[in-house]
Amino acid sequence: MKKKRLLPFFLILATAFVGCEQKKQMTDNPLLLTYDTPFNVPPFDKIKDEHFKPAFEEALKVHNLEIDTIINNTEDPSFNNTILALENAGKLLTNVSSVFSNLNSANSNDSLKAIAKELAPVLSAHQDEISLNAKLFDRVKAVWSKKATLGLDVEDNKLLEETYKSFVRSGANLKDADKEKLKKINSELSSLTVQFGQNLMTESKAFELVVDSASQLEGLPEALKSAAADEAKIKGKEGKWVFTLQNPSIMPFLQYAKNRELRKQIWEAYQTQGNHDDATDNKEILRKMANLRLSKAKLLGYPSHAAFVLEESMAQNPANVYALLNKLWAPALTKAKGEAADIDKEIKEEGGNFEVAPYDWRYYTEIIRQKRFALNEEEIKPYFSLPTVREGAFAVANKLYGLTFVALNNVPVYQKDVEVYEVKDKDGSHLGLLYADFFPRESKRSGAWMTSFRSQSKTEGKRNAPVISIVCNFTKPVGDEPALLTFDEATTLFHEFGHALHGLLSNVKYRSLAGTSVSRDFVELPSQVMENWAADPQVLKEYAKHYKTKEAIPDSLIAKMEKAGTFDQGFATVEYLAASLLDMNYHAATSPITGNINDFEKGAMKKIGLIDAIIPRYRSTYFQHIFAGGYSAGYYAYIWSEVLDSDAFAAFKEKSLYDQPTADSFRRNILEKGGTGDAAQMYKTFRGADPDPKYLLIKRGLN
Repeated sequence: MKKKRLLPFFLILATAFVGCEQKKQMTDNPLLLTYDTPFNVPPFDKIKDEHFKPAFEEALKVHNLEIDTIINNTEDPSFNNTILALENAGKLLTNVSSVFSNLNSANSNDSLKAIAKELAPVLSAHQDEISLNAKLFDRVKAVWSKKATLGLDVEDNKLLEETYKSFVRSGANLKDADKEKLKKINSELSSLTVQFGQNLMTESKAFELVVDSASQLEGLPEALKSAAADEAKIKGKEGKWVFTLQNPSIMPFLQYAKNRELRKQIWEAYQTQGNHDDATDNKEILRKMANLRLSKAKLLGYPSHAAFVLEESMAQNPANVYALLNKLWAPALTKAKGEAADIDKEIKEEGGNFEVAPYDWRYYTEIIRQKRFALNEEEIKPYFSLPTVREGAFAVANKLYGLTFVALNNVPVYQKDVEVYEVKDKDGSHLGLLYADFFPRESKRSGAWMTSFRSQSKTEGKRNAPVISIVCNFTKPVGDEPALLTFDEATTLFHEFGHALHGLLSNVKYRSLAGTSVSRDFVELPSQVMENWAADPQVLKEYAKHYKTKEAIPDSLIAKMEKAGTFDQGFATVEYLAASLLDMNYHAATSPITGNINDFEKGAMKKIGLIDAIIPRYRSTYFQHIFAGGYSAGYYAYIWSEVLDSDAFAAFKEKSLYDQPTADSFRRNILEKGGTGDAAQMYKTFRGADPDPKYLLIKRGLN
């Protein structure tokens, strides 16, 4: 995720605290001590929930003192005593925040949730006190005004630019009365963001589809039934089967369950999350957020929130985003309508007298896939055990960049399933650490993401190694068998691993410019380009090995997968584009959103002609990416980046999959650079030209 330049801790910290409990002594609190652990990682085995409040109190106090020192410096403002001093301030707060926010996302509990709710407005106020401080901004502005005479190198100049822009975009030029309005808006937004995410986690956790008759499980794979039986046992319902809204449970259920009524039941629970007019309803929360974002944008001089956000992106403005989405919408919708017609035909052939509904799509698509391509997902999964996929991703990184991954068992972890690897460069030097947290649990939010416990930076020219983490929600192991992934899950692992490489290979001076500190529509390039290796036939032969026989995936099965490669891409593209356009409708609005939120969403989808058999990938009330995940006016970024990644992979295919000059250029010009350059120019330097959209259309079968 892209980090704020002014206060790197704030965007990393999606949730936060404030409290007035008596502060413990620093010697009692592991969060406030130098980490006495291998590679200086957080001492998770010593950190307790009660350590966070006093740690935040102390970290906020220290940061305020650091800011006061900068403001009260009697020397003329300079790059070192102002810009660099700001960059180096708040390190303790960053450390505490990164541990807290990551635990709150991946291994939360009621205590952490309460702290998060309490802290959100306090950290918002803390950021505002800094970014709206007139004396501090005067110093930054003084350095900015003489930038041409300072003789700064590229990275120093970029840090100055981003620091200055961060103040301006945070309201530093506003009048005092407007600053107070902005503070109030920021405080409300921070609290609403936390509430939206917590409501969604509560809703997801609460639902169970309990099946008590084996006859109702017709069509389901044995592994899924076993997993559901294990879930039932954990929940005290032994002898039954429990299915949840976690992706590894609901999606294969929708894909294989013959019982249409049960498919409808679990689907309705999924697509109405946060939409039940109860204590965890998100409709009014998201309306307030969209309107507050609009108010903030107008206060800062922009016509819409999207205009404000996109100014810092490759897309630059809402018109360019709409242009791309609309260009893809027509061919994608045409393809999806054809797919719907095929499903309706299949329904009638088996004697059904209904048209395809959203809870039918995956079930009948699977039937058609098997008929048309003789391809069964269950035939594929034995070749994609989690260990083989993980090692496959590591092997690709080794062949491209010379990296090696050494499993560690002497490093503290926050949950017993978490794996840790030391990452070494081609010369054997230490690059960083990679944490991997693969399986779902009630304490973890849904989805998959990359994050960090420590961003890369340099001190007096010496590289400070990053500590990176990838978090997923994959199918759990069943019995003595390893976790067997769907191919979609396998590509998700490669995707998040691509983000991890962006963080691990970062080689810049400043933490606020490191790794993934790039525009939202560029940050997905390193992740999505890795998906191309996951699906390439040559690479599949190298890593997709049967978990029992250890034999490589047969050519015949690869051929089936390739034939089916663009199958159902109308659906996949349409549901994604619909969500992207819904995001833009909320955030490109130039007047407040009124009326019923369900009607607003329905109207937005009717306007683009979305067919009834498909809904947006995320409906409004559980659209966590844009209301609790930092992707507001940015969900389009995945398809924008796909233009880049399709073109970038073509650069390799034009030569060879592991062409070293191409890999070296991608590493040097993209992965190592972080946010130190202009994204479009960085890409052009790598490729030698602007990206060609034709490769995306070919990839999705829309050409």
